[in-house]
Amino acid sequence: MMTVAIFAVLIGLMLIGVPIAVSMGLTAAIFFVILGEPEHLLMVPARMYSSTTGFTLLAIPFFILAGNLMNTGGMTVRLFTFCQNLVGHIRGGLGHVNVVANIIVAGMSGSAIADAAGVGLVAMNAMSKAGFDRAFSAGVSAAAATIGPIIPPSIPLVIFGCMTGVSVGRLFLGGFLPGLLMGLGLMITVYITSVRRGYPTQPRASFKAVMSSLSGAWSAILAPIIVVGGILTGVFTPTEASVAACFYGAVVSIFLYREVSFRRLLEILAETADQTIRVLFIIAAAGLFGWLLIQQRVPDAVIQFLLSLSHNANVILLIINIILLVLGCFMEAISIMLLTIPIFMPLVAKLGIDPVHFGVMMTFNLMIALLTPPVGMVLYTVSCIGQVPLWKLAAELKWHIVALIVCLFLITYNPGIVTWIPTMVMG
Repeated sequence: MMTVAIFAVLIGLMLIGVPIAVSMGLTAAIFFVILGEPEHLLMVPARMYSSTTGFTLLAIPFFILAGNLMNTGGMTVRLFTFCQNLVGHIRGGLGHVNVVANIIVAGMSGSAIADAAGVGLVAMNAMSKAGFDRAFSAGVSAAAATIGPIIPPSIPLVIFGCMTGVSVGRLFLGGFLPGLLMGLGLMITVYITSVRRGYPTQPRASFKAVMSSLSGAWSAILAPIIVVGGILTGVFTPTEASVAACFYGAVVSIFLYREVSFRRLLEILAETADQTIRVLFIIAAAGLFGWLLIQQRVPDAVIQFLLSLSHNANVILLIINIILLVLGCFMEAISIMLLTIPIFMPLVAKLGIDPVHFGVMMTFNLMIALLTPPVGMVLYTVSCIGQVPLWKLAAELKWHIVALIVCLFLITYNPGIVTWIPTMVMG
């Protein structure tokens, strides 16, 4: 009953419009008073502070800054030109270019929203000029942006690793093949839709044109090599890799391409601070709420309930995926992660599920949540910057979401897709 009461209050606060972070913190405070433990309120500042002081979490602001620098520093346009010469001749032309560009740029930012606002805007404008329907262009941009947090670096995977103690390096490596699988699924969807609607292709570029555009896009392609290569070779930790990504992005954007002025740099720093504060405030509030859940043994109650349904790991993973997909319709992705990790991880350990597999699966699931109304953040972002009505965009996304759900269940029940590279590289 206590578990039901806690979540009833949390959902009730959210339904009346209280922000998710405030809802979690307020729910914890309310129940500490109701349970006769008001002295715990004195620990609220310390608990919230301690939730945001993990060394690994330092990577979040730096990866956000790196993504902002690279998206505004000229890399995006050059990368798009290269991808256009590479795959623009396939039926659906610029739709495939959009997906491939997001696969490459995923190695720079680790943020779906940053990729949607960067590559997404460039791709939408190019596709519209080429004769693609604006809603279709926006739908491809939104769906492709969700690849960003799967292919390393990834802010959600950093958070998962920090909360669970799972190696962030292994999580990063585990995201490679699922990210490529997402891209393949979206490209198949683009191709089928383009054939049905008669969308145009681009002329096949010559080898010389491909190589010429590659020389302009080398900086974007080199970024993920520096980040992931540095982690694998032991040159730096994932946190230090985020700093290296910032330094690289600043050098290329400010000194090489000279597209970021001092004034624009200050604006980028301000945007990064705003985005970081939003994420860390949610983490702080979730830490407090998680403390309440642990004290009331809510994870144990949830484990017992799910195990009463089945002891089969495959069935439990199906139930978890369904829960996450439903929650994704109403809550922001990182909030869901922070809320459910303390509940699901003991169950994952009990069933012997590989935590790297589960972490990537969970992140993949929550990227789909970024596209689903009424709370999908990428859905809102692309609707706004692309000037496409929200529900029209949501309708355009339906087949992309189906493709991503198929990919989700492929990695859920084929854990080797996630674990093969981490095992080969790190043992």
